[in-house]
Amino acid sequence: MRNAGVNDTKACPGQVNNGEMQPEPPAGGAPGGPAPDSPASGQHPPPRPAGSNRMLRLPHPGRVRSPVWYALVHQAERAEHEAAGDVHKVVPAWRRSTRGEHRWPVTISVVIAIVLQRLLPGQLALRPLPSWLLPVLEGGVLAGLAIANPVRIERRGVFVRWVSIVLILLITTANAASAVLLIREIIRGGPETGSAGPLLASGAAIWATNVIAFALWYWEFDRGGPVHRAHGTFQYLDFLFPQMTIEHMTAPDWEPRFVDYLYLSFTNATAFSPTDVMPLARWAKLTMLVQSAVSLSLGALVIARAVNILPVR
Repeated sequence: MRNAGVNDTKACPGQVNNGEMQPEPPAGGAPGGPAPDSPASGQHPPPRPAGSNRMLRLPHPGRVRSPVWYALVHQAERAEHEAAGDVHKVVPAWRRSTRGEHRWPVTISVVIAIVLQRLLPGQLALRPLPSWLLPVLEGGVLAGLAIANPVRIERRGVFVRWVSIVLILLITTANAASAVLLIREIIRGGPETGSAGPLLASGAAIWATNVIAFALWYWEFDRGGPVHRAHGTFQYLDFLFPQMTIEHMTAPDWEPRFVDYLYLSFTNATAFSPTDVMPLARWAKLTMLVQSAVSLSLGALVIARAVNILPVR
């Protein structure tokens, strides 16, 4: 009788719970209930991750009654989905085609350089030209460039590029001439260097114009200029910015603008060496070398002369 009871229990598949028999769910394909390997009615199985040959299956609710298990399954599926490399990776802005940068930062910087040159004493202006001639020429060229690209620098032909280079060359030439004349006055002990106030003011104006001029050179020639950088034409870098090496910590729409080159010029003029932006191209290294030499010689002479002529109390 005992063996018969055991055989009867085996013949009727089910589970014993508090003395009551609970039938197991019907087998797969049987009418009247879902398959054991499929989720309950109204639930959808998680998507199968790309590149995976298996899929985690949800057990039948009659076997596992804790909802925590289902949350763990969804998290595991998501982790496997990301590990398979199916997540879209955004290409950084400096490596793809984007909109051109705004014109106004460059325009404001050029206007400041023109005003600083105009405020210099007549003895430090480029001779024998009138002191007003170069600022007028620079202002006219700047107006032409603003007409060509009034809002954003997005289109530029060969002629417009050469006009931009001529503007930078005018600013650089006039400032270099003023720096040479100031250094000559310091060595000779001219009237312009007899007082510490005017001397420091002239030296600061020439130094600030030098920073703007070299920032324009870096901005104009790095990877072919602003238009080519916006279009992503050139693959190889002339300057390596720190944002290019830590893309996972940088905004996807970051790319070097004029303000970044202005910062590069300022730090090179004060530290006399690269700081966080590294020059990779040979022309970039030589240009930074020239700027450091000019800033060092001008600053050392002006400060030394100003200290010697300061009144002692």
